[in-house]
Amino acid sequence: MVLELIPGRDYPNTYREFTQMFPDDTACVAFLERLRWPGGFLCPICQSASIPWKASWKENCYRLLCPICHHKTSMTAGTIFDKTRTPLRTWFEAAWHVSTAKNGMSAKTLERTIGINYKVAWMMLHRFRVAMVNIERSKLSGVVEIDESFVGGEEQGSKRGRGTNKSIVVIAVEIKQPKGFGRVRMRHIPDCSGESLLPFACDVIVPGSVVRTDGWTGYNRLPDHGFIRDIIVQSSSSDPAHVSMPGVHRIASLLKRWILGTHQGSVLPPHLQSYLEEFTFRFNRRKSRSRGLVFRRLLEQAVITEPTTMADIIHGYDWS
Repeated sequence: MVLELIPGRDYPNTYREFTQMFPDDTACVAFLERLRWPGGFLCPICQSASIPWKASWKENCYRLLCPICHHKTSMTAGTIFDKTRTPLRTWFEAAWHVSTAKNGMSAKTLERTIGINYKVAWMMLHRFRVAMVNIERSKLSGVVEIDESFVGGEEQGSKRGRGTNKSIVVIAVEIKQPKGFGRVRMRHIPDCSGESLLPFACDVIVPGSVVRTDGWTGYNRLPDHGFIRDIIVQSSSSDPAHVSMPGVHRIASLLKRWILGTHQGSVLPPHLQSYLEEFTFRFNRRKSRSRGLVFRRLLEQAVITEPTTMADIIHGYDWS
């Protein structure tokens, strides 16, 4: 029996509630319908609000027929679930574990947890990572620390610092007063030049914000783009880097620990940005008091995210 919705809360908060609320694909379809069309069905072609005709069950979802223009669609068409042959109940359980586990899950762990093929688990996780990015998310503001970190295993004879052969990740994090961190943004960049750093800053930070950096010349043109640059020169400071710029160093430490712990360090450069987006999604919701709400937010994003195929993912998703 499907669990009755709790007044003021239409999502589960425990795994027991989850299993009761979503016992089968029919319950999952009904939930997706409420998320995708909260005001009622809206035809993707003629944009008419109406009550659709429901045809045969196919591809884990009823076919829907618009009574106005007779366009055929389904609950999963145009979402990350589009044309999937995996039951929606399996998708929902994967979303639950990914969004509620403290450190997320690797594809191998997900395979063992819900009993699916490794390739399917890997594909599902990467589709969810695409859905974790809200294209309308607001930019960082206030005081923002920005610096680069270097991710990857040690290479004998490789250079250190900005000349390294490791993957370069630029990190921006809001600094709260008197203490604490706000939201974070990260990007895998090819090098530490201004051509890579400045577009990132412009994309994720509100103009007029105070941007705290080290003395690297790649940040010299920040004021030209409307930012107030606060320079902290590490070599002339008596404080170590993790004290003078605590935000980015804390985030970098957590990121590396997560990659080594949850994913055993097996994150290839072409897929690194996808893992950065998952870390960002999880970190920015770390203060949520409800695990189930994070699960709901992930599914809300899933139904408005365009379909992603294996071909889009296999060699690294094009985040541009």
